[in-house]
Amino acid sequence: MVIDFHAHIFPDKVAEKATDSISRFYENTPMAYRGHVDTLINSGDKIGVVAYVVHSTATKPEQVANINTYIIGECSKQKKFIGFGTLHPDCDINLQEIDRLLQNKIHGIKLHPDFQTFQFDTPKMDAVYDRLSEVGMPILVHAGDYRYDYSGPQRIANVIKKFPKLKIVAAHFGGYTQWEDSMKYLVGKRVWFDTSSTLWKLPVEKADEMIRKHGVENFFFGSDYPMWDHQDELNRFNKLTLTDSEREKILLTNALGFLDMKVEDFS
Repeated sequence: MVIDFHAHIFPDKVAEKATDSISRFYENTPMAYRGHVDTLINSGDKIGVVAYVVHSTATKPEQVANINTYIIGECSKQKKFIGFGTLHPDCDINLQEIDRLLQNKIHGIKLHPDFQTFQFDTPKMDAVYDRLSEVGMPILVHAGDYRYDYSGPQRIANVIKKFPKLKIVAAHFGGYTQWEDSMKYLVGKRVWFDTSSTLWKLPVEKADEMIRKHGVENFFFGSDYPMWDHQDELNRFNKLTLTDSEREKILLTNALGFLDMKVEDFS
């Protein structure tokens, strides 16, 4: 059994446009799928995914409420979905949206500072981070990209220091294409990593080293759907030097513990 901790979903009417936009952002990287909900489930079913952390990012403040309504609706229809809502630093209803998401059993917040063009450690987000710390709601944040200065590991480390109770999952081994900075600033800190959009590029030996130094218990498996196919991502994951018990932790039980959930919650 597997929990996919990193999957993007979009309404059918905008899924292809959104997926094309992601592809362009990442220098025309080919996308495995088009972002539709049904193909997410079909892809995950092939490797035994029992639940998906699903989210979508508001690139404009006026999109926040509508995207959150969409995530709430999809999670109400699909028991396998664990919803993460969206916020934006220029949105004036962020705190109200956090409360609304909590009331609708949404489990966390997804931020993508590179898409949203804000520095993750900006003081503009302090009230948001303080409120999320207070209610115990985690953030899944896109981490790192050598092309930008928005979500790098050092900025994430600054937020960890300022908000020590805030639960942060730094995607992509803590820093997409900035794994040396992730080792320098994040490994060993109170932060969790996911494996998404990393194992295609990071050498197995380096991935193994990061897992050993940061701790198997601090990693979650993620596909970054629609960018990658689940079977391909699992094949890459299985090349890591892990015991069967360690694989199960990253694929399933770490996420269950972090989210305080059980497999029975998804059936």
